[in-house]
Amino acid sequence: MLKGEQLSFRYGINKPWILRDFNIEIAKGEIVGLSGSSGLGKTTLGKLLTGYLQPTEGRITVEGQPLPTRGYCPVQIIFQNPELAMNPRWRIEKILFEGQTPSLELLQALSIHQSWLHRFPHELSGGELQRVAVARSLVPRTRYLIADEMTAMLDANTQALIWRAVIDYASQVGIGILVISHDFGLLNRLCDRRIDLTVNREQLPVGFEQ
Repeated sequence: MLKGEQLSFRYGINKPWILRDFNIEIAKGEIVGLSGSSGLGKTTLGKLLTGYLQPTEGRITVEGQPLPTRGYCPVQIIFQNPELAMNPRWRIEKILFEGQTPSLELLQALSIHQSWLHRFPHELSGGELQRVAVARSLVPRTRYLIADEMTAMLDANTQALIWRAVIDYASQVGIGILVISHDFGLLNRLCDRRIDLTVNREQLPVGFEQ
């Protein structure tokens, strides 16, 4: 279980609260959607759950233990713009295999070509780079994935390829996923339930639209 309890966050003592006393639980194998208007803290929550930010108040645990402060984090996040998370001086091979090695089946499902490995990030398209980012994140030590508008800027075919690969992999190994998106259609297709930060931060049944 990935759990955030009484999470509150702001960027300074005199700054407004972005999140306040927020609770969230994601079970192994569960797919949870997160929607809401811009500025309500969706990306902030994703960063808190992965350790990119530390909560001002509250705590985050994975399987009952605090998030690790060093080494590999079992909660991984993929953002909308993959190039921002990659060293532009590294070839794709080094980026892809800098941690644990993704499974061959996942690489094949994402249609990652051998010819990409010796290229630099700027030599791949946005969709190709995002497939690399997904493969790099879904390694054996990953237990939960935060997908923050992961496919928002991609064409429909690439979106479908990526999500099919992610969902198939997650179902095989029991990874829990938080899908952050403004796309209600996507959330309704993928998620077991949805949390909407706009509607009093209540959990809503899949299919609910404002």
